[in-house]
Parts: sequence; structure tokens; C-alpha cells
Amino acid sequence: MFSILRPFLFNLDPETAHDLAIKSLKYNPLPRKIFEVDDEQMLNIDLLGKNFPNPIGLAAGFDKSAEAYNSLLKLGFGFIEVGTVTPLKQYGNPKPRIFRLEDDQALINRLGFNNDGMEEIKARIISEKKKGILGVNIGPNKETNDQKNDFCLGLKNFFDVADYITVNISSPNTEGLRDFHDQKKLVDLINALNKIKKDNKTNIPLLLKISPDISSDHIPEIAETAIKNNISAIILTNTTNANKNNLISEMKKEEGGLSGEPLKKISTNMIKKFYKELNRKVPIIGVGGVDSGRSAYEKIISGASLLQLYTSFVYRGPTAARDIKKELIQILKTEGIKNIKEAVGLGI
Repeated sequence: MFSILRPFLFNLDPETAHDLAIKSLKYNPLPRKIFEVDDEQMLNIDLLGKNFPNPIGLAAGFDKSAEAYNSLLKLGFGFIEVGTVTPLKQYGNPKPRIFRLEDDQALINRLGFNNDGMEEIKARIISEKKKGILGVNIGPNKETNDQKNDFCLGLKNFFDVADYITVNISSPNTEGLRDFHDQKKLVDLINALNKIKKDNKTNIPLLLKISPDISSDHIPEIAETAIKNNISAIILTNTTNANKNNLISEMKKEEGGLSGEPLKKISTNMIKKFYKELNRKVPIIGVGGVDSGRSAYEKIISGASLLQLYTSFVYRGPTAARDIKKELIQILKTEGIKNIKEAVGLGI
């Protein structure tokens, strides 16, 4: 069905096509059974105090305002991350702000945290009653005077409805956000968030989403900070501002974060470096160019325990998670691996 609809969808502006997809998913038309695969128990993994049916998640950015996450779970994903959610509703950057680079199997976006705001999104999550593992990605409003306080508001709002909270310090489209990679500023932010957890007597897992554009010098500092300050997992990586020179598409000149195939090696190399520094004390969620069972396996043996995708979902359609699971299970069987957790870090 998607192969028939794809030419029509790809003739639309990318954001129009995305909005149409969200509206379609709200109707929840497809039964979960279509997206199940044989021997999926080989992909079960325990992490963050939860049992993930499989490690293939949908990254934040697709379902920004938690409008369709239950329907997305039915497409075979092991978990869904919604957001980025800001305290106040905001429009984001001017349109156009998403660009398909079809020849490069990539996207460039400069959306700027467009979302319905935390109160409306929380009400939606409560009314929908989540039917799987749901993470909420939080960030600051563009016009805020206090980015740290916006993160605190996000945690206070969602700790009692989410399965985990991702602290997004890595989007290239919000001014000053990546400054939180500085160790002093990062420790200050995490301390404030951990105080909120303590005051509210919650053990909600806190995850950090990291930029692929940081210098290698920052990696030991961030790893040390994560280990010492009770970070539950690190997501590697967000979109990149780099690696555009070798792209084919004319759209490569557009400003914004690059995702998809051109991010694949960059994020996998970051996973390897962080895996060594973290020394298995903090797990990794790998993102960037996950478009097949082979690319998923590469990230897992490089040190990722879970994975997320976004761009390949746009290009491959609703069966993306199912197809990747099938391919990944076949690779595990070929390698004589009984469960996915045995493969984590196997290539390091």
C-alpha cells in the first residue's frame, strides 16, 4: 500500500505529508498482527526498569504532540518517544522547514520544537491511556528567559505519565541549547532535575540526548557526568549540522539538522566512543541512519542497547520497524546469538 501511495505523498510538501500521516494514524486502521514477526522474543530486552518487546523505537520528532503514539506502537515499534515538548505551545520556525534529500536518503529539518505545549500534551496522554512504552522528550521554549527552568517544568509535568524523560540538549535549531554540553552547565541542569525527582519521590529514568557535533574532548566529560549523576541512558545522536559537502541533493544548502543515511557512520562512531567511556555503567540508545537490520546490528555491536529511527520511517513507510526486526532476527540466527542483549558491544 505504501509503495502505491509514496509517489503521491512525496509530491506533497514534506510537512503536509507528515501532517496527513499523523491524521491517518489517528484512525488506527491497521491491526497489530500485520506488524508482528516470528521469533520476536529474540529481541526482548530489559532496560530502564521496563521490558522492551524489541529494541526498535521511533525517535522524537515524528509524533511531536503525542497525537498518534498508540497507533504507532501497533506498527511494531518496541517503544515511542514523543516531543520535543516545551512548557508553552509554540509554532516553531517559519515554513518551509523540512526538506527531503531523496538521492541521499536524508532529511534536513529546522522545525524549532513546534508542539502543542506540555499541558495539552499531558492531557492527551492521560486520555489516550498508553498501550506500550512511552518516552517524553522535553526542551525549552524559543522565547524563554530560563532554559534550565523550562526543562524543570517539563520533568514536573510528565514524570507521572511517562516511562522515561529525555532531556534534549542537542537540537541544532534552538539557540543556546547545545551550550548544555558544557560540563559545568550540564551538571547544574542535572542537579536541578534530580532534585525534582527527589522532591517528588519518583525514579523516572532521565535520558540525555547528545549532539553528534561535539568535539571528542567532550565525550569523557559527558560520560563522567552521566555516570556520577544518575543518568539512566544516553541517546546518540541528534541531527548534525555537518557532513553536507558530499551530499547529492540541491537541498543540502538548506539550514537545519541533517538526519538519515549521512548520519549513520557519525552516530555509530559516537556510540563506540561513548560505550568505551561509559564502561557499561550507562546504556546507550543509538539513533541515526537505522534503515535496515544490518545498520541496526552495527549500532548494537558498537554498544547500543536500544535503537531509534525517524528518517527511514519516512522513506520506508509503516512497515519499517517490522522489516528491520525481520532482518535483525535473521542476522542474530546467522551469528548464533540467542538474544539481542548478547550482541550489545560485541564489536568493541
